[in-house]
Amino acid sequence: MRTAATTFISIFFYMSLNAQSPEKIELWPAKVPGEEKPKSEARFADNRDRNVTRIAEVTNPLLEVYRPAKPNGAAVVICPGGGYNILAIDLEGYEVAEWLAGLGYTAFVLQYRVPQKQEGALQDAQRAIRLVRSQAGKYGIDPDKIGVLGFSAGGSLAARVSTRFNDNTYSAMDAADQLSARPAFSVLIYPAYLDQGENLTLTPELVISAETPPMYIFATADDKYANSSLVMTQALREHEIPVELHILPAGGHGYGLRKGSEAAEFWPERAEKWLMKWVGSSK
Repeated sequence: MRTAATTFISIFFYMSLNAQSPEKIELWPAKVPGEEKPKSEARFADNRDRNVTRIAEVTNPLLEVYRPAKPNGAAVVICPGGGYNILAIDLEGYEVAEWLAGLGYTAFVLQYRVPQKQEGALQDAQRAIRLVRSQAGKYGIDPDKIGVLGFSAGGSLAARVSTRFNDNTYSAMDAADQLSARPAFSVLIYPAYLDQGENLTLTPELVISAETPPMYIFATADDKYANSSLVMTQALREHEIPVELHILPAGGHGYGLRKGSEAAEFWPERAEKWLMKWVGSSK
C-alpha cells in the first residue's frame, strides 16, 4: 500500500507540475534580428554546479509567463544572469518568477540571446517590454506598471534597457514596436559591467536622463562586481533619479533568493517593500 500511495503521489505531483507549465511567448514573429542561426529550442548546458540549471544557447528568444493567483496589476520582466554566456534560468529566473507571482506580480522570465550576443540581448529586452505592454489587457496589467529585474549580467541588461529605451536597436516588425520600451521601474541585484568607463566609471552606453526609471540596487561588499552598484547609484543621484541602494558586508555573487545566505534573504524583503512604494500593492 505504501508503494502504491507513493507512486500515486509522484504521478499527481508530476501531472500538477506539467499542468502548471508556464505559457511561452516567442519574441520575434519572423527572423530574429541580427541572428545568424535559425530558430531552435534553447540548448541546456551539462554543467549543474551548485544545483543551477543553465541555458547555454538561445537563438529563439522568448518569455515564460508566471501568472499570480491574485494579480495586483503590475508586471516584471526578469533577466537571469550568466555573464552573457549562459542563463542561470532557475536560480535567477523561474524561482524569482514564482516569488513575484506570490506577491501578485505577473512575471515574465526572459530567455535572451546567449552566448555573447549583447546587442541581441538588448533587442530582446526592448522587444519583451513592448510585447508585454501590447498584451497588458490579456494579462490584466496596467501598461504603466511594467518593470524589469535583473541579476549580474541580467542586471547589466536591465540597466541597459532602463537607459537606452529610446534607442532604435532594430527595425519595427508590428504594432507592438510602436509602444515604449521604457520600464516603469528597475531592480538590479548584484549587477555587473556597469563600470566599464574610464577609471571604473559608468559604462558609456548607460546614459542617465530625467526619464530613467527609479531603481532598487543590491550588492555585497565582497562581490568583485560591487563597484557597478556604486557607480550606477552615484549617476542616478547626480540626475535626481530615485534610487535605493543596499550593500551588505558579505555574500559574494550569484545567490539568487535561495535560503542559506543573509544576502539572499535580505534583498527580497527590502525589494518587496520598495516595489509596493513605487508600484503599489493593488490596481
